[in-house]
Amino acid sequence: MTFWQKIKVVFKDSSLRKKVLFVLFALVAFRLLASVPIPGIDAFQLESLLQSNQLIGLLNIFSGGGLATLSIVMIGVGPFITSSIVMQLLTVMSPRLKSMYHEEGAMGREKFTQISRVLTIPFALVQGFGLLMLLQQQGVLVDQTTLQMASNLASIAAGSLLLTWIGELISEYGVGNGVSIIIFAGIVAGLPGQLGQFSFLFDIAQLPLYIGFLALAIIVIAGVILVTEAERLVPITYANSARQIGGGGAAHSFLPLRINMAGVMPIIFALAILLLPQVLVSFFADATSAFGQNVVSSLTWFLQSTWAYSLLYFVLVFLFTYFYTSITFDSESVATNLQKNGAFIPGVRPGQMTAEYIGKIVRRVTFLGAIFLGIVAVLPVLMQQLTGVATLAIGGTALLIAVSVILDLLKKIDGAIAMRQY
Repeated sequence: MTFWQKIKVVFKDSSLRKKVLFVLFALVAFRLLASVPIPGIDAFQLESLLQSNQLIGLLNIFSGGGLATLSIVMIGVGPFITSSIVMQLLTVMSPRLKSMYHEEGAMGREKFTQISRVLTIPFALVQGFGLLMLLQQQGVLVDQTTLQMASNLASIAAGSLLLTWIGELISEYGVGNGVSIIIFAGIVAGLPGQLGQFSFLFDIAQLPLYIGFLALAIIVIAGVILVTEAERLVPITYANSARQIGGGGAAHSFLPLRINMAGVMPIIFALAILLLPQVLVSFFADATSAFGQNVVSSLTWFLQSTWAYSLLYFVLVFLFTYFYTSITFDSESVATNLQKNGAFIPGVRPGQMTAEYIGKIVRRVTFLGAIFLGIVAVLPVLMQQLTGVATLAIGGTALLIAVSVILDLLKKIDGAIAMRQY
């Protein structure tokens, strides 16, 4: 079935049409919320901060573009994402949470998600307060009284919870993952402004550079799609008589192990670490001691050295890919579930030997995923350095999110169409 045939089926089927229209309605509501600013904004300082501060740029992505206008949804779904990450990290320390997430099925994951929702509230207040203080220090928010700060904090915390609720409504009544779709919508909403900026700086003398950039962009996007979809299939055999084919031999299947299990989380962790030098520079900026001045000069050199910064960025993404994969994928739980279901890997003993075998495969495929994520992460910095044009940047968190959301959305639509035909 071609793409246009799928579109035709979607709008002919009343159930699918309602889901798609609900998603569109929710996104319209989100964009309306993103256009309602809080009072006391210096627009010029805000634009300068968005371009110079990577943390603000990253938060703008996860706010769905709401931070670019300092709207009431400026922190977006960031608190919910933070609470989800913290909950996943806690599964390492808490056997109860680990069992809930990995072994209790749909009900366990629902409880896990509910705890994440509750944690979103304090994270929204903390992140909102920190962001407002940062914006005030940078001169973006001017003449803010204590009452105005408290009012703004309550507004943006409530806006974050409202946006998270809209995302969950999209997941329940629409198509795809609601939180991811909101982030994707913010990325797409920012494209017209970036294209307008590029057209303003367009130089016909650099036409070969633009053509080369376009060709490289197509290659990078194709590579992102390929690696995102790539899987290592581990053969599985079911010896249980209930799964035997016609009472004869055992049934065969595969255990898919994705090359990029970590998604964009390693990039987020790495950026959080790389923000530390910027914080230290701000802290020691007015230092008069020799130590403080040496710290500022060393960190300033590091931040201005594109190659040193890119190398450390790549290494951090590589290491965090292994770290996050080890947290989210438990080879022992997979081996236990296979054994409970009467399944085994041919030539490998069930139990601990299976867990070690699967873990070995995961470490190998994660190596490729870590190299891929590292390259995608540093590509925007390197492209800007090589071309000298700030608007020419390929890769990064936004590209990974956009590709992942589009692929997931297409899969969900294909699944809905298949169910309709069935």
